[in-house]
Amino acid sequence: MIPTSFPPAGEMARLTARMLLEIDAVHLNAAEPFTLASGLPSPTYIDCRKLISYPRIRATLMDFLAVTVLRDAGFEAFDNIAGGETAGIPFAALVAERLGLPMTYVRKKPKGYGRNARIEGEMREGQRVLLVEDLATDGGSKLSFVDAIRDTGATCAHTAVIFCYGIFPEGIARLREHGVTLHHLCTWWDVLAEAKRSGRFDSATLEGVEAFLRAPREWQDARQRT
Repeated sequence: MIPTSFPPAGEMARLTARMLLEIDAVHLNAAEPFTLASGLPSPTYIDCRKLISYPRIRATLMDFLAVTVLRDAGFEAFDNIAGGETAGIPFAALVAERLGLPMTYVRKKPKGYGRNARIEGEMREGQRVLLVEDLATDGGSKLSFVDAIRDTGATCAHTAVIFCYGIFPEGIARLREHGVTLHHLCTWWDVLAEAKRSGRFDSATLEGVEAFLRAPREWQDARQRT
């Protein structure tokens, strides 16, 4: 069933943050920072992959994501839903099911044998493709997926994620310069606000996380020098 009527974006952001906290997908530790895939330290870490194991939350968030795309991009804006390897694949399948559209997925690199393909499934020239992933940090990984989609002759002007860091404006600008609009359900600011309401974390942790969110690059640089 195609969702068409849901709460305003602000309420969906709050509920998304609440659900991520409820399943312990959110990890905060300012004293002993996590190491991100980039190698940079961070007092925050989020694991959206956990969502696939929680059917009620999973279904609600996929409804939210589908209606966000419909509202923001248009009800007849897409012909194909593509998931980015690997975390985006299950979410792309769920969104495609809701929108009644074909689903494909994009490999991070050619598989190295057979057709040496990066696109799995059927993607046709001229199709308008929505790229779905679990999250967006600085937007860099999305560009490779978008380029692979465009290499088929299809177009890709939109990407949708459950979670956007929301603290790296240069990443959003990079996507925009590449002709891609980012749609998301919530950011670290939404999670921080809900974490404060929930009482799940001590004040020192929350203060450390907020300091990071307000100046992430400076926060990381300071800890790399120590």
